Amino acid sequence: QVQLGESGGGLVQPGGSLRLSCTASGFTFGNAAMSWYRQSPGKERDWVATISTTGSLTTYADSVKGRFTISRDNVKNTVYLQMNNLKPEDTAVYYCNAYRSSLGIDYWGQGTQVTVSS
Repeated sequence: QVQLGESGGGLVQPGGSLRLSCTASGFTFGNAAMSWYRQSPGKERDWVATISTTGSLTTYADSVKGRFTISRDNVKNTVYLQMNNLKPEDTAVYYCNAYRSSLGIDYWGQGTQVTVSS
């Protein structure tokens, strides 16, 4: 049974930091690119960042570049999102995604709420 479980969300003041984690099970974690997405109320789900299977390549949305860092630990089957200098517009539910089309991998976690407010 495939599972992706996010954690680490919460309430933080503007300028603060949070680290999100997403732990996977039920599939070969190292075979999948991992991404973070986010969704605010009334808006579509937006892509935030992606990391390649080995961690050698990372890409970011312009809105988070320089503030967020995606990383992974293929031994712990976990992907992380370090979020620094948070802004109110970063408020959203954050989801992790595992993807590799050639292997039929396209899995989502249940999401974790991040709220940036003073």
